[in-house]
Amino acid sequence: MKKLISATVLLFVLSRGYNQTNMQVTSVEVANILRGSYIASNYQASAAITNPDIISSELLSRISTDSLKSYLFALKSFRTRNSGSDTVSATQGIGAARRWAYNKFVQFSNANEGRLRPAYFQFDYTMCSVLRHRNIIATLPGSQTVDKSVILIEAHIDSRCESLCNIGCNAFGIEDNATGTALVLELARILSKYTFKHTIVFSLNTAEEQGTMGAQAFADYMDNNNINIKTVSNNDVSGGVFCGYTASAPGCPFYSHIDSTGLRIFSYGGFNSHHKQWARYVKLQYKEQLISSVSVPMNIRIMTNEDRIGRGGDHQPFREKGYTSVRFTAANENGDANIIAGYKDRQHSSRDSLGIDTDSDGIEDSLYINLNYLSRNTLINGNAIAMAALSPDTITLVSTIVSSSNRVRVQFNSAITHPAYRVAIRSVSNDWDSVYTVTGKTVDTIVLPYGTNTSFFISAASVDDYNTESLFSTEYALTTGMILLTLNKTTSSKPATIQENYGIELMQNKPNPFDESTRISIKSGSDIFADRTWIQITDFNGRTIKRIKVYLKKGINEVNFDHGFNYSGNYIYSLIIDGMIVESKQMLFKGR
Repeated sequence: MKKLISATVLLFVLSRGYNQTNMQVTSVEVANILRGSYIASNYQASAAITNPDIISSELLSRISTDSLKSYLFALKSFRTRNSGSDTVSATQGIGAARRWAYNKFVQFSNANEGRLRPAYFQFDYTMCSVLRHRNIIATLPGSQTVDKSVILIEAHIDSRCESLCNIGCNAFGIEDNATGTALVLELARILSKYTFKHTIVFSLNTAEEQGTMGAQAFADYMDNNNINIKTVSNNDVSGGVFCGYTASAPGCPFYSHIDSTGLRIFSYGGFNSHHKQWARYVKLQYKEQLISSVSVPMNIRIMTNEDRIGRGGDHQPFREKGYTSVRFTAANENGDANIIAGYKDRQHSSRDSLGIDTDSDGIEDSLYINLNYLSRNTLINGNAIAMAALSPDTITLVSTIVSSSNRVRVQFNSAITHPAYRVAIRSVSNDWDSVYTVTGKTVDTIVLPYGTNTSFFISAASVDDYNTESLFSTEYALTTGMILLTLNKTTSSKPATIQENYGIELMQNKPNPFDESTRISIKSGSDIFADRTWIQITDFNGRTIKRIKVYLKKGINEVNFDHGFNYSGNYIYSLIIDGMIVESKQMLFKGR
C-alpha cells in the first residue's frame, strides 16, 4: 500500500505503464489458459463440486487460521520483501519469498489433481536498481471457454521500510501486506478443490510500494492480449484491527480503537459504476449465504471513494484499463504511511512485524494481527469469487417504466429465459435498499418503498437453477411518478429557467448525513455547460469551504466532497453556472 503524495512514489506513479518492457507469462500453458485457449475437460475435477451451497458451506469450515498463521510466519522469515532486495538468496529477500509462494501454489495443485497451474508474470523496469521483476500467479481453469472472461484476486507481496528502496532494513511487512498475501494463498488452497465455469486467477504482485508497478504491468498485459476480466478483488492491509496514532481517512477514528468486525470495500464511481455493483454483489452474497451461519457477523461497508484519501493500491491500474475492480481493506490501520519526524506507527516501517515474544522462546506468541478477523475477511472474498465464477451471464434491462407513483415495470433483455431474476433498487446510500426476486417471468411490476417524485437507481441480474445470481446489470436512474425517458413539459407562461430549458437538477447529496465523504449528483439534459459549472460548499456563515469543478455532461454527473474528520455541522452546496448560483441545498456532516 503506497502513499500517493510521496514525491518519490509520485514519480513512479506518473511514469507507470510507459516503461515496463518484456512483459510475459513464463508458462505457455498458463498464458493460453488466461486467453481461454485450452481444452476445458483436461482441468476438471474427477468428482466435480459445482453446487454453490456446498461450496459456500465448505469455505466456512475449511478456511484455517492455522494455515493463515503459517503463511504469515513464513513471509516474516524472509526479513525483507522489498522489490529491490536479494533475488538469489534461498532464505532472504524478494526472490526467496516469490519462490516460496510459487511452491505453495505447486503444493496446492498437487493436492487437487494438478488443476491449479502456477507461473511467474515477468516484466522489466529499472526500480531500486533492479531491472527484472516478477509477480507470482496461478490459474484455476474454468469448465467452459465460450465466455473467456477470468476472475482475478490479488494482493501485493512486497514490503518496505521508511525509505522506499532501503533493502538493508527489516521490512517484515506483516499488516502491509503479508495479510493480503496470506488471504490469496489460502483461497488458492481452498478453491482449487472445486470446478467453476470461469477461470480464477490468483496473483501476488511485486512493486506495489514503488507505485503499483507489478499490477500496472499485469493490467497492461491483460489489456494488450484482449483478456477479459470479469472482476478484480485487491486485498491490501487485511488482518489488523488496531487503530494507530495516524490513519488515512475515511476510517480509524482514534488511537487504540479496535474494530474486528468491520470491512471496507473501496471502489471507483457512483451512479452506474460497475465497480460498486461488484462491491454490492460481494455484500449480497455474504448476507444471503453466510451471515446466518457465521459465529461473528461482519459489517461490510461500501465506501464512497476509490481508496483512502491520498492513498492507492493495485486495483487502480485495472480500473484505469476499464476492468471492474475493488479494494478490500481492514476497518482499522496502524499508520497512514506519512513518514515524518515523530511517526510512531507500524505501517511502512520495520515495526510492521508479527508481534511480541512474551516467553522469550524466539517465537512471537502475542500477534499484532487478528487471525480470526483475517479468516472472516478471507471467507467474504472467497464466497463472492466462487459465486461470480459459477454465475450465469449478466443481463440488461430493456425497459424500466414507472407506471404509477411507486410501481415500476421491469422487462429483461436475455436470449435465454432464466428460472428467476433479481432486481436491485437503491436511493440514498452506496448500498442497495432492496433486492427483489422475480420468479419465472421476464416482465414484472414491483412496488417501490419510496414516495412520489423520489429519485432512485435500478439494476437486475439473472438467476440459474442453483439460485446463483449473475453480476448485476448497469444502473438506470428513475424518478417515481414519471415515465422513463419522457420529459415533463412546462405549461407556465413565465420564462423558463436554466434548469427547465436544459433539464438541469441539483440532487440531494448521498449519503446524508455523511461522515468523511459524500457524493453530489447533477442531472443535465445538455452538454452546453461542460466547462462552465462548479459546485461550491459553504458554511452557514457564508465562508467557502471548497469549490469543485464539474465537467457537466448530458445525463448524471457526480463529484465527491471529501470532508475528512472536521467539525460536525450543516453546510450549503450550490450549483454555479457562469458564475451564478442556479440551485442550492443543505447537507449534514455527522462526525464520529
